Amino acid sequence: MTDPKWFTDLKRRVRSARMAHEVLRRDPASHPHGLSAPLIVSLTSYPERYATLHLTLRAVIRQTVKADRIILTLTEGDESKLPNEILGMQKDGLVIRTYRNNIKSYTKLVPVLREHPEAFVATCDDDVYYQKDWLRSLVDCARQHPGRIISHRSHRVLHGEDGRLLSYEAWDKNIGEAAEGPDIFATGVSGVLYPPNALDPMVFDEERFMRLCPTADDLWFYWMARRHGTTVRHIGPKTRIVEWPGCDLSGLALTNRGVPHDNDNDRAIRALTSELGLPFLPADA
Repeated sequence: MTDPKWFTDLKRRVRSARMAHEVLRRDPASHPHGLSAPLIVSLTSYPERYATLHLTLRAVIRQTVKADRIILTLTEGDESKLPNEILGMQKDGLVIRTYRNNIKSYTKLVPVLREHPEAFVATCDDDVYYQKDWLRSLVDCARQHPGRIISHRSHRVLHGEDGRLLSYEAWDKNIGEAAEGPDIFATGVSGVLYPPNALDPMVFDEERFMRLCPTADDLWFYWMARRHGTTVRHIGPKTRIVEWPGCDLSGLALTNRGVPHDNDNDRAIRALTSELGLPFLPADA
């Protein structure tokens, strides 16, 4: 017997409140990352998320490993609506920037990647709780597996006997054990670390990605990694997502999910495959 919805919602709110309290009690990051190039944490947001954005920012600022920069990139005009609490975080090292084009969730990576091609860039979402050793886990794995994209939460891409990709809903979701290969797909919600020169230069083609997969940035970045010969290293084990109250129904998750073959993810997969080909050959998987 499953819990009633009101009880499930209550448990989630209690858990989120406990996580928020933990974040506010953390010490600021102090340990150097030890990577061979600068480390940037990058994220984006929009006004509907500003009420809880400070919690994610504090969780990212107060990590056990210190990033060289934490950059919040907003679509031009949205910065005028930022609360004073977030503006005040600039004294803690937060860098707030704007981007002229509204490229939606791509804003968390594309502008920073263009401006800092030499850096390691860790992306995160604006509505999620991150444990204090979240960044350290990414960094440690990157040092052990140079040249790989490092992911906290990953799926395994599945294909049929004809080589065509199965529906996104049929993929092996949120895999547990550490894994690496052309069929490992990083999901951005729990954090992804991109080493320098990990993605094909086509990654910056805004016209193309907004046409092919406007709400499926994870798929675009996966295709760009495969075009460049880069694979994903999944850290393991499975990751549990804790979202701040009120955020779980306002993002891309509901837009991208749906019945098999009739959702934004599958439409994006078909468009990407049609224009760019398969991201890997079946024999590679």
